[in-house]
Amino acid sequence: MRAFNFSAGPAALPVDVLQQAADEMLDWQGTGMSVMEMSHRSREFESIHQAALADLAELLDLPANYRLLFLQGGALAENALVPLNLLGARKVADYVVTGAWSLKSQLEARRYCDVHIAATNQKKAPHSHQDRELIGIPAFTDWQVSADPAYLHICTNETVNGVEFFDIPHLGEVPLVADASSHLLSRPLDVTQFGVIYGGAQKNIGIAGVTLVIVREDLLDRALAICPSAFTWNTVAAHDSMYNTPPTYAIYIAGLVFKWLKRQGGLAAIEACNIEKAQRLYQTIDASDFYINRVEPAARSRMNVPFYLADETRNDDFLAGARARGLLQLKGHTSVGGMRASIYNAVPLAAVSALVDYMQEFERRHA
Repeated sequence: MRAFNFSAGPAALPVDVLQQAADEMLDWQGTGMSVMEMSHRSREFESIHQAALADLAELLDLPANYRLLFLQGGALAENALVPLNLLGARKVADYVVTGAWSLKSQLEARRYCDVHIAATNQKKAPHSHQDRELIGIPAFTDWQVSADPAYLHICTNETVNGVEFFDIPHLGEVPLVADASSHLLSRPLDVTQFGVIYGGAQKNIGIAGVTLVIVREDLLDRALAICPSAFTWNTVAAHDSMYNTPPTYAIYIAGLVFKWLKRQGGLAAIEACNIEKAQRLYQTIDASDFYINRVEPAARSRMNVPFYLADETRNDDFLAGARARGLLQLKGHTSVGGMRASIYNAVPLAAVSALVDYMQEFERRHA
């Protein structure tokens, strides 16, 4: 019996994908070898690679003037590669800080450029879940964008803090760059609103090892000379993500996930499922004072739901009882504590229902 996995990443995968990967582990489509053993130059892997790109482009409704790149290093590496690829002759980049990951992004960028914080929801003192003030996304009208930044960077879903962008700002000629690691493919997204979208795969795309970069073609000529060639987007694009050996098995798994998403009805259909899961969980948290969520309702993430017990002395009991029921990986990030349920695409409604039932039972026993 499989447990219900609420891990923030690497995260749950669709059972159908796991089963197909298991069935094909020793013999992929009659080749007599595993995908793990294939040369990335072989026609067998090339067919896997091209199918993954085509299915992803279809899911995203990708415009013709954007390129899909498969890289390595995760979103954390892209925090450095974004300025290295986009600064060009400019010296300043703008960042909006809405949580732990955008905070890390701007800190990494400071190694390569002058960073201007256009907006932030961070306090000088650490947040506490006892604060009455909720965290959210600063109003776009309050953003202070530089005169001529190379780009403006946002994290469109903060896994630690549970904050998600549902509206996207319009910045005119300034390229908007988004770390969308933890909600990419969870709902339709208008790619044309962004210059660059990037994300690690291990949330809704597949397994750790491959990093997706979606970049508008007119931004491919801005890389600094010091950018490593294997991470220069223009070079990677020119070689169709084959400049060096790509993470072949991770691309294969991603391709299976893309096909699974298409079978679910695409991103609009998966969004409807995600809305239902998130609403059920937030309604349970809001139904009493026993559980606390401190994110403004309009900015609450559908993917990562942090919550606290009003009496935190019961945290260990809560987690132990959850594990006993097969509800795993619910402990909150070490930087904020509490609990966190990550309910990505592959987490079924049954998992959320089981969690809600347990939360209500735990409250009845301890209220």
